[in-house]
Amino acid sequence: MSFPSWLSQLYRGLSRPIRRTTQPIWGSLYRSLVQSSQRRNPEFSSFAVRTNTCGELRSSHLGQEVTLCGWIQYRRQNTFLVLRDFHGLVQVVIPQDESAASVRKILCEAPVESVVQVSGTVISRPAGQENPKMPTGEIEIKVKTAELLNACKKLPFEIKDFMKKTEGLRLQYRYLDLRSFQMQYNLRLRSQMVMKMREYLCNLHGFVDIETPTLFKRTPGGAKEFLVPSREPGKFYSLPQSPQQFKQLLMVGGLDRYFQVARCYRDEGSRPDRQPEFTQIDIEMSFVDQTGIQSLIEGLLQYSWPNDKDPVVVPFPTVTFTEALATYGTDKPDTRFGMKIIDISDVFRNTEIGFLQDALSKPHGTVKAICIPEGAEILPVFLNANRNWNSPVASFIMESQRLELIRLMDTQEEDVVLLTAGEHNKACSLLGKLRLECADLLETRGMVLRDPTLFSFLWVVDFPLFLPKEENPRELESAHHPFTAPHPSDIHLLYTEPKKARSQHYDLVLNGNEIGGGSIRIHNAELQRYILATLLKEDVKMLSHLLQALDYGAPPHGGIALGLDRLICLVTGSPSIRDVIAFPKSFRGHDLMSNAPDSIPSEELKPYHIRVSWPTDSKAERAH
Repeated sequence: MSFPSWLSQLYRGLSRPIRRTTQPIWGSLYRSLVQSSQRRNPEFSSFAVRTNTCGELRSSHLGQEVTLCGWIQYRRQNTFLVLRDFHGLVQVVIPQDESAASVRKILCEAPVESVVQVSGTVISRPAGQENPKMPTGEIEIKVKTAELLNACKKLPFEIKDFMKKTEGLRLQYRYLDLRSFQMQYNLRLRSQMVMKMREYLCNLHGFVDIETPTLFKRTPGGAKEFLVPSREPGKFYSLPQSPQQFKQLLMVGGLDRYFQVARCYRDEGSRPDRQPEFTQIDIEMSFVDQTGIQSLIEGLLQYSWPNDKDPVVVPFPTVTFTEALATYGTDKPDTRFGMKIIDISDVFRNTEIGFLQDALSKPHGTVKAICIPEGAEILPVFLNANRNWNSPVASFIMESQRLELIRLMDTQEEDVVLLTAGEHNKACSLLGKLRLECADLLETRGMVLRDPTLFSFLWVVDFPLFLPKEENPRELESAHHPFTAPHPSDIHLLYTEPKKARSQHYDLVLNGNEIGGGSIRIHNAELQRYILATLLKEDVKMLSHLLQALDYGAPPHGGIALGLDRLICLVTGSPSIRDVIAFPKSFRGHDLMSNAPDSIPSEELKPYHIRVSWPTDSKAERAH
């Protein structure tokens, strides 16, 4: 897509209703909003000294006097230059006659990427010099006056998308990186999708946009939180990892449809594709069930989806956590391609192969396999579909077992079967990782498995309510957070076998990435207290305010949060969430532009009763 055309297509697409695959559900309010949004295009030059943007001028503007502002993209032989703004490019003719010497001097001597303002007349390009690749390629600007608004010094890199730049350099000079076509597209599309989400939630469905505090207190369970010192000795605020408690309290307060574009914080250390601060579309509703939340989100995404992508088809398919793990080896499966896990335990019930016998004799023991299409080209062959199996275990497999395996796996010539045996969850998880690794290998060989233009949504439901703690498997921790309601059919298990209880949690997965998660909440104070104190061994005093609120007539409620950064990353096809955030941190959590975090003088720490204890050993010093 050329530089100037993407923006107009973006705004056109997001000002029109998304093509629907189901009957419209929003009635006359929806239609009136769509009609009003179609009446006008955005006024990109209102309140500005320019009359037009660089990318909007066409043959229909011939003869018009215009004033443009932008950056000098490049200059050729001091006869013309290309001016760029967020909307596109336009060619500017540099006057050659003596009467315009001052204008010529400004435009010829200004360095590339300098900011200039030019005024002149829109004229046709000479015959044969039109540029069909530029939306403005039929016209150019005959300049009368020019002003250098700001000269540009030598840049650390060229402002061109095809120029390769290290991510560190891009983050260090982020304000320059933002000028690129891709960053402009990503951030403007993000803005438009959020605008459409607000319209859908607030205008069409009566949600209230409410801001919740950033300074809060520590929450038990979940990710580590950032601490903020207070002036009271030994007391700290915490930056919330989500507005979870506040949105539940809003339900108690009768604001029964809440939404927020929420800033959230998690101190997770060095994670390659995570951010210490991130944004989520946070939603909570009263008097709703799981189906209601799912339908809301499907409609929200359908309404806000960019028009240059294939339309979103609803309803999204649903699988249980157990089904997802058994079929794909993960709770966030990429369903754009097959290579599903097959249970072949029955094939080897009477096998003489030792490790298979051993696995099947144990509780939850199983034998699983996946078929890699044309895998013989990428993998050391384990079980090849060809008759001449090249495998350490091939000689132990009976002919009847071999034929049944081929039938179950539906193998073809040059396919490879990967087999594992062991405890069910571990075996599935292993094959799930191999499935993705093999997909990567096959795609490097040119096979198209995961269509980048396909958006495959999936609901995953019926998660376990609790998991055993890693450090002490006899104790329990919440699989998601301690406010998640148990599955109605499993409430009795809380008092007998809590490990087997399912939750009313649901995740939304897109192309193998979790983009949202939510649940129906516990609205009964007694049940919430029992789960916190008895099952999770948490100090209920930390949540006394919430427990008290639940005792004062809390309605049934539930909600969800969509990870906005991850969603936009997938929609734009960006390689990292850092490419859809204006000023992200590095994967180590540093701001390379401003060098944050930074040291604070000891004098400034005194009011907070804090003293820094510097590491003394050499290893710690090197790490610091």
